[in-house]
Amino acid sequence: MERTVVRCADGHVFSTASFPMQKAERLGPGRLVRCPRCARLRSAVPVVMEKR
Repeated sequence: MERTVVRCADGHVFSTASFPMQKAERLGPGRLVRCPRCARLRSAVPVVMEKR
């Protein structure tokens, strides 16, 4: 199972096993996920990893 690194609206970065509608058509990049740091449903967006 592929994990996705995301950043919540409060700036916490974490990985999640499921990022809803990741490969489907979407209206925007954000999704509601439960942040493990603040334990609330937050809007989260994928983190773009820089390739070196």
